[in-house]
This record gives sequence, structure tokens and C-alpha cells, in this order.
Amino acid sequence: MPDRHYTLGLDYGSNSVRCVVLDVATGEECGVSVWDYPSGEAGVFTDPDNPHVARQSPLDFVQALEAVVPEALRQAAGRPGFAPARVIGIGVDTTGSTPIPVTVDLTPLAALPEFAGNLNAMAWMWKDHSAMGEAERITALARTHRPQFLAKCGGAYSSEWFFSKIWHCLEVDPAVFEAAHTWLEFADFIPAVLAGIRDPEKVRRSICAAGHKAMYCDDWGGYPDAEFLARLDPRMGALRARLSHRAWPASVAAGRLCAEFADKLGLPEGIVVAVGAFDAHLGGVGAGIAEGRMVKILGTSTCDILVARDDADLPDIPGVCGIVKGSVLPGYYGIEAGQSAVGDIFNWFVTEVCEGEPNLHAELTDRAARLKPGESGLLALDWNNGNRTILVDARLSGLLVGCTLHTDRADIYRALIEATAFGARRILDRIEEYGVPVREVINCGGIAEKNPLFMQIYADVLGRRMTVSASSQTCALGAGIMAAVAAGPAAGGYATTEEAQQAICTYREEAYEPIPENRRVYDELYALYGELHDSFGVAQVCFDHYSVMKKLLDLSRRVRTRDV
Repeated sequence: MPDRHYTLGLDYGSNSVRCVVLDVATGEECGVSVWDYPSGEAGVFTDPDNPHVARQSPLDFVQALEAVVPEALRQAAGRPGFAPARVIGIGVDTTGSTPIPVTVDLTPLAALPEFAGNLNAMAWMWKDHSAMGEAERITALARTHRPQFLAKCGGAYSSEWFFSKIWHCLEVDPAVFEAAHTWLEFADFIPAVLAGIRDPEKVRRSICAAGHKAMYCDDWGGYPDAEFLARLDPRMGALRARLSHRAWPASVAAGRLCAEFADKLGLPEGIVVAVGAFDAHLGGVGAGIAEGRMVKILGTSTCDILVARDDADLPDIPGVCGIVKGSVLPGYYGIEAGQSAVGDIFNWFVTEVCEGEPNLHAELTDRAARLKPGESGLLALDWNNGNRTILVDARLSGLLVGCTLHTDRADIYRALIEATAFGARRILDRIEEYGVPVREVINCGGIAEKNPLFMQIYADVLGRRMTVSASSQTCALGAGIMAAVAAGPAAGGYATTEEAQQAICTYREEAYEPIPENRRVYDELYALYGELHDSFGVAQVCFDHYSVMKKLLDLSRRVRTRDV
């Protein structure tokens, strides 16, 4: 048997971490291990006095390495040809923006006794919205002084992002801010740990994280300049010198596996550790992203990932979460959009409103599947956790229109699924308005694999074929692909990401095609959704909503009498 080579893909999610052992020649997932974060509630610390707070322990992130890697290697040990000595690299994806305050030797402040239990010294989780005020002030200052910064990130800065969170920390807990030598994104922290890097100057920061969440662009010298940051606060301006001058794609090495973690994990010392990236972006890689193929990462929230060649004349796109060279594939712009809540909306309805157990999802899905599009007479807005794209407004909330005394739980459940589909279509429409075509949508995540009703509704609303990735671990798969590219052909890897994707990425046989009669009904509903979307979400736009309820009732009658 010829020598085979393997990589590890580490996928750090919101509540757990996964490790996949990948055969780089065949794409076979030889070992998969999952470990739940032990701290907080499902790995998350919240604040009863502030519902917008969501923090995590960076110590959990490090502990996870010794939990998942040896177990995944143990599983792979039963495969013919596998040996840990044949692992050529490690790739890492994480949530983000999830910045971590660290000392001058990159120790997380949360590991220091004086900050034990301090939420502000922990990792500021991607879905922490406590910095809404700071985000609005950053947006206002940039519009006046650095409009080019906003042009590359959709026109508004988000409370979910790097500088909003750091500035909020400065304002609510200056002791933490002053103790932090610098802040590392989660995606930069783990590769640095694996490579044993203790010097902040030697950290290769991720272009994915920096470009999409921290206004980094080579056109203006990297991160925002110190003068601009000092307009926020002089101490923010001083922080600029402690950030890197360059950011890197995930296809290159962040460093080499250090002796300490080689021993702890049972891997060869010196193998490549790739630069980190965000989970959705590497999920796009693992799902086979290419021009014209949008990848949707479907979960508690969603991320939509697209690419366009970086020699194209690509305009700025208002409302997206960044247009960044090299953030997904080398040689391409990466374009990110998404919704702040999708699966979270369904879980909220089942657990909080219906006070049901998780198995109620299956019952409501079955009942909702018996309804026809438009039959319920309901229309919802999908902003229960604010709007990430295209409005970039965390202060928006959900809406349900059309309830009667005959409305039941299944009607509402289906309307909530449809609302998230309409939100997804609004994103797709905006991106195509600016010249980025979408011929096909590749989907990954648990919803895509397990919920045919959801997928069919999305196919009907978006008017696109919905394909599902064959892998249940596309983010980890993408991380493993990047490790193979960072290792290069000489080590048994690949020269390009496209070559690696061609060998590794596969798809399920079943796909979802739009049903023409459903599409016609959803076009009518989408027009009403657009009216509500703009009226409630866009300043100084106002519609006369007198006819909305009547149109919903009329459409319901026509659907039930088949007069559509």
C-alpha cells in the first residue's frame, strides 16, 4: 500500500469542538471526535443583568485539544495505512468575531488569578451584542472620517465585531483593557497555542478574521490607523501598535507544532499548523465553494459565503459582512453575509413559547409540511436576534402578522421557517444586484441534513437548486483541506485549494429543486416581506400597510381553493 497522508481539521463551534482526521488523497474522514465545553451553560457565560452578554472560557479552548485530538487519532488507528506519523498538518476554524484579551506572552487574562471569573477577561463570543452603542459610534465616526473602512464591510460596523467589543471592554472594565497587552481572535489564538508562539509579533493573524471583522485591508495599510482609533479613545489608538502589520490566508503556515503539544496530542513535532479562519469560511471551502456557488452554513445562525476572482472589478456591496481578498480561497475575494438567528428562532418558539421538549420540533415540522405555501395567512420578520445582513442592526426584533383565532403552532412554525427563507433571499438579491451571480446553493449543517421541509421551502423561496454537502463536518473538512495546502505537495498535500477541493469535496445524491407553483405563491409573500423589511428596517422609508393583512387573507383563501 502506498504511503498515505492525513491532516487534522479542528472545528471550534459555539458549544463544542470537533476534530476530523482527513485522508488527503480520498477525502475519507477516518476519525471524528466531539467534545463539549465544560464551563458555563453549554460552554457560554451570560449575565442576568444584561441579555446581550455571551462570553466563553479560553481555557476550555486549550483543554479541548487534549480531549478531541487523541480520541480522533484513536478512531483513525483502525484504518489501513493510518499512523499518527503520517499526519502532515493541522487546520483550525473557530467562531468569530471572538476576541480574547492576552498578556505580553499571549497568556489569556482569564488564566490569571486576579481575573478569574471576570466575564470581561474571557473570550467575547461572536454572539455577544453588548457593544451595540460602540458599534454605532464606530460607524458614525467612520462615515465622517474613514468612509472607505465601512465600504468594505457593508456600510456599518457591527456589535458582533472586534473593535466594538474591545472598546466596550475599555468603557465597562478598564482594568481588563489595561492588563491586556493585545487581543487575539479565537482563530489566531489556537494556532499560536499549537505552535508554541509566545511573542505577539510572531503571530500570523488571519486575513479572514481581520478583514471581515476588524476593518483590515492592505489598501490602507492593514488595520485602521492609530489616528482613527484614537478618535474612539486615545487608549484605543495606542492599541494599534500592538496589532500586527500583516494578515495571512488559511492556506499558509502559522507555525509548526511545538514539542509540548506534539507530546500531549501524540503527533509529530514540526508538522504544519495552518493560519486559522472562521468556521463558515472554511465550511465554504469544505463544501466546494466556487464562483457562482453560494455556500450556506445553516445552524443556530447562518453564514452565506461566496467568492469572486480578485482580478474582477467587484463593487462594494452595502450590507454584507465584508469583501476580503483571500479570506476564503487564495486568488478570490471572499464575500460574507448571514442571519443572526435561524435555528435559534425555531428553538425559541419550541422551548420558550410552546414550552416543549426538543422532540416537538419533529411534530411541528410534520404538521407544517402538510400546509401549502400561503395557507396559514401568516408572515413573519426573522429579526428575533437583530439583523446581521443586509441591515446590520442589532436593535431590530421579530414580527408576526396575520394571526387569527384559528392560527395554531404549526402555522407559526412554518411561518418562521419561511421568514428565515425570505431573509436569505433578501441577502441573495442584494449580492446579485451588485454583479455577483448565484447559480447554485450548497448547504451544510444539521438543518440541511435533517429537515427536508426547510430545504424545500428554501429552494422554492430562493428559486435555486439546493445541494447538500456529503460531509457532516464541512467546517472541519475545510480546515483539513487548508492544512493540506499549507503543507504543500512535497509533504503529501496540495499546491492549490481548488486541487484539494476537487479530490475531497462530495455531495449527497438528494437535492431540492424549486416547485413552480410554490415559487409563484412565495413571490407574492416575498413582496409583502420586502415591504415590512424596508418599512421597519430602513430609516425614512414608510409604506401604507393597510393592505398587508388583507392580502395575506386573500392569498390564504386562494391557496385553499386552489385559485392561484
